[in-house]
Amino acid sequence: EVMRDPTRLDPAIRAHLEAENAYLEAFMAPTADLQATLVAEMRGRIKEDDASVPLPDGPYAYGVRHREGGQHPLIFRTPRAGGDETILLDGDAMATGLAYFSLRGTKHSPDHKLMAYGVDDKGSEYYTVRIRDLASGMDLADTIPETGGSVAWAEDSASFFYVWLDENHRPSKVYHHVLGTPRDADRVVYEEADAGFFVGLSVTQSGRFILIEAHDHETSEVWAIDARAPQTPPRLIAGRVVGEEVSVDHAEIDGADVFVILTNTQGAEDFKIMTAPVATPDRAHWVDLVPHVPGRLILSHGVLKTALVRLERDEGLPRIVIRTFADGREQVIAFAEEAYSLGMSLGYEFDTTTMRFTYSSMTTPSQVYDYDIATGERVLRKTQVVPSGHNPDDYVTRRVMATAPDGERVPVSLIHHRTTKLDGTAPLLLYGYGAYGITIPAGFSTNSLSLVNRGFVYAIAHIRGGKDKGYRWYRLGKREHKPNTFTDFIAAAEHLIKEGFVDPRRVVAQGGSAGGMLMGAVANLRPDLFAGIIAEVPFVDVLTTMLDPTLPLTPPEWPEWGNPIEDEAAFRTILSYSPVDQVAAKAYPAIIALAGLTDPRVTYWEPAKWVARLRTASASANPILLKTNMDSGHGGASGRFDRLKEVALVQAFALKICGA
Repeated sequence: EVMRDPTRLDPAIRAHLEAENAYLEAFMAPTADLQATLVAEMRGRIKEDDASVPLPDGPYAYGVRHREGGQHPLIFRTPRAGGDETILLDGDAMATGLAYFSLRGTKHSPDHKLMAYGVDDKGSEYYTVRIRDLASGMDLADTIPETGGSVAWAEDSASFFYVWLDENHRPSKVYHHVLGTPRDADRVVYEEADAGFFVGLSVTQSGRFILIEAHDHETSEVWAIDARAPQTPPRLIAGRVVGEEVSVDHAEIDGADVFVILTNTQGAEDFKIMTAPVATPDRAHWVDLVPHVPGRLILSHGVLKTALVRLERDEGLPRIVIRTFADGREQVIAFAEEAYSLGMSLGYEFDTTTMRFTYSSMTTPSQVYDYDIATGERVLRKTQVVPSGHNPDDYVTRRVMATAPDGERVPVSLIHHRTTKLDGTAPLLLYGYGAYGITIPAGFSTNSLSLVNRGFVYAIAHIRGGKDKGYRWYRLGKREHKPNTFTDFIAAAEHLIKEGFVDPRRVVAQGGSAGGMLMGAVANLRPDLFAGIIAEVPFVDVLTTMLDPTLPLTPPEWPEWGNPIEDEAAFRTILSYSPVDQVAAKAYPAIIALAGLTDPRVTYWEPAKWVARLRTASASANPILLKTNMDSGHGGASGRFDRLKEVALVQAFALKICGA
């Protein structure tokens, strides 16, 4: 109820949260000037009138930009050959008068006459889809509430598909909407009966097929609808097999119309790429295109008319590989730094030889390249501008290895100012996540420079639960192996202390969401190791949440954490680390927790319960603080400058706790 209408919050609970906010404000009041300085510094590193490099599609090129002083994105297009831009959606104007505004899922129709977009004005991630007529600038009467925010257009631009969120905020049904017809006339195309599965939509790069994916965190299945015949029922490409994941695109290879499937089937733990005939796509007809190589994790793939492009991680570092269909020749895009971030985008078009990729490192601002797969030529299209100035030579980035208690080697990426002495006196901010197979890239962060410029070492612990060292690294950080995530993080902190990088009395840990659960776990395990802990939207009431199947994310989370309702071993494992349940009489470090009132992922009461229990149990006088954003959800404040205030708050906390 509160996600849909925050005014429904129980007045007693509201009073409690507001009192917590007032307590935090009072404690942090001496840092008000510092916070303002930090916001000014971080804002000074943002090019306020920045714009993306437009992506071509037919007669136009589409992009996103911000205006000077603007908080929200502007969606624009220009003629492909160049010329004046047209603003299609003005996020600043649309957000006027709203405490929260999020724009997502902007997709122009294949005929370039319409733009679908989703708006969330509460932070609850219930998006209302609307359709903008790009000639008149007016919205059509078609309005679809309570969706995931994104649509998939049929090829004729006369209809689209969308995912509806049920009463438990679960993406569970796919509908087909014909423009000009009422919402209640929409046809159900797919309905997921298993509460443990989410539903998603995508379109193949060729535009030929609309894909429906049903998935949890380790199993998926895919259905396809011919975008030229949207009234036809979906056809199953890959049925679900427990523990097997599939991701599908479409190509024509050697004159054959095929689906191109990224999968871990047949024991391919680090994934391989297979093909299946469009006419007979069942598993019996799948054949290898890119075989499985243990230790080389294929992260994603995409298909252009003449080539297959894949992003993979080899020896812990990302690289892009392009394989031309005509001759099977492979080109590799990689870089020489110890730690870096690499991403790829195929844009809107299919019949093109150009792909786009982005590169950054902890010292190098983001760079956008266009790569010609026919010639191997790369063209730098954009380098991230830091208006206040940035000299990469002022900083040092390194990748070191910590040894976990079981002997595993845990990568740690770090950055520090060249003038910072690594003699055991520098404060440390150590960031970690470690869940869902998500890899935290060693990319460029302008915000972290405010700490680094003040003498901090900023480090990322690439702990188990992510895929930093392959799928095995993920497997060994989930379910019964979840405690490895926590001990890996502790090992990373201990290594940086032992090697003399940092001051053992000034170590601050930071994580958010599932990484916030990591913060709660390490606070219980090693409260003596940390001077401070920053837990953003922390998933800390793990056992209670996993025992409640009516919560938005609980059933799909069981493959990640275990199902404590049906499995006693899972119950006891979760109980052994669930932060709220393991709070005890210990000398806890200083802790700050951030929450969002309308958060559907980590409900606001989790950090509120945790903080209350910590205050009762803690044997130290260290502050334990809670800040609940009463106007937002999981991502915090929606405006790009408003968000900086929250970053400045936690950085000021770290600086205050470390006496820096």
